[in-house]
Amino acid sequence: MTDSSPQSNPNAVPGAADVPAAAQGQQQEQRRGGGGRGDRRGDRRGGRRGQDRDSEWQERVVQIRRVSKTVKGGKKMSFRAIVVVGNEKGQVGVGVGKAGDVIGAVRKGVADGKKHLVKVPLTRHSSIPTLSNGRDGAASVLIRPAAPGTGVIAGGSIRTVLELAGIKNVLAKRLGSKTPLNNARAAMVALSSLRTHKETAKERGISLEQIYS
Repeated sequence: MTDSSPQSNPNAVPGAADVPAAAQGQQQEQRRGGGGRGDRRGDRRGGRRGQDRDSEWQERVVQIRRVSKTVKGGKKMSFRAIVVVGNEKGQVGVGVGKAGDVIGAVRKGVADGKKHLVKVPLTRHSSIPTLSNGRDGAASVLIRPAAPGTGVIAGGSIRTVLELAGIKNVLAKRLGSKTPLNNARAAMVALSSLRTHKETAKERGISLEQIYS
């Protein structure tokens, strides 16, 4: 007789929705490795500070892929996670992490994203001051400001970067490659090149009135 029960595929790649946040994984490790009173005191003092410090940051997993590296004796399988980190207040970063398990790859991606943060100038209507272009590899991204109430008109990883940066009214168009990582990095290049009118006038050595005239 044949077994009719479904078999699980060991090579199946888990989706982004199945991946817990990096903060939850760290909390689970702290609960497992809890020691005596000294550890509890350290958790009470430093743990609360760490939670308050990281509470403003949000992480979103853009893509998880199963990758392999050819080594002596065969192939070494691992996971690659693309993570976008932002505080929705003008700071955003894109990170990539690789590890043997999904949670480890996400944790490395979050740490890498916080190392490459970009400060985005926001207007009072939660938009960008000027039009900007960004390019990374074969991917090219066009980002332009929009009127209040427009929303985030973008797709893919570009939308994730703009939302975590705190931009609520913007128009974006993907030109060229469809790779999520290249598009996210191209959006980061476009956001990093933004300048306010006041900064532009200071760089040119002219008054702010001449910029608008």
